[in-house]
Amino acid sequence: MLYAILKPLALAVMRLLFGLQGRGMEHIPARGPVLIVANHSSFLDPPLVGGVATRQLSFMAKEELFRVPLLGGLIRRLNARPVRRDGADASALRTALRILQDGGVLLMFPEGTRGPEGTLREPKPGAAMLAVLSGAQVVPVFIEGSGRAWPRGQSLPRLAKVRVTFGPPRVFERKDAEGRKTDYEAVSREMMTAIGAIAAGTTEAAEAGRHRRRARIHSAPGA
Repeated sequence: MLYAILKPLALAVMRLLFGLQGRGMEHIPARGPVLIVANHSSFLDPPLVGGVATRQLSFMAKEELFRVPLLGGLIRRLNARPVRRDGADASALRTALRILQDGGVLLMFPEGTRGPEGTLREPKPGAAMLAVLSGAQVVPVFIEGSGRAWPRGQSLPRLAKVRVTFGPPRVFERKDAEGRKTDYEAVSREMMTAIGAIAAGTTEAAEAGRHRRRARIHSAPGA
C-alpha cells in the first residue's frame, strides 16, 4: 500500500531533480516472475528503477540499513529485504527466491556494491544463481547518470540527468549439470554483457543525437 502511495510522488521528485527518463519499459513482462539486473553506482538506483518500472519491485538492501531508526522500517515497507554482505547469506537467498516463486519482480545489482559512474565491474554470483534456480525472466537495465547525481562518498544528491533503459528479457538455463559454479559464473558474465550492450546503445544514440543537432545548427539560415 505504501509503495503505491509514494511511487507517484517519488517519481515526480526524481523527474524534477534529475530529469529522470525511462526507456524500454515494455520489455518488463506484465506477469510472472521477473529478475531485473542493473549496474550500480548510487543509493538512488533502487528508487530510480522502481519509479519508471511498470510493476512493483522488491529489492535487496544491505543489512546495516535496517538498523537505522525509521529508515529500516520505511524501506522494509517499500519492499526492501536485508542481505549480509560479509559472505554468502542463505536466508537472503531463500527470501529472494521466494519472491520470484510467488511471481514477483526482484531488482538486483550483480556487482554487489556501488562503483564509479559508467564502469561495469566484475559480477558476484548471487543474481545468476537466482536466475538459474527460479527460471524467472531476466531483464537487463542500464542506469546512466545516477553516479553523478549521488556518487559514493557524497553526503547529499545533486542535480544531474538520469536515464534508466530496460533491455529485452531472457531466461537462463543450467548448462552444466555437474558444475553449478561454472553455470553461475557464465550467467553472471552474460548478464553484465547484456547491461553493457544497453550502455553501448545509449552512448551511440546520444552521440548520433549530438551530430544531428550540430547538423541542424550549421544548416540553419544565417548559420
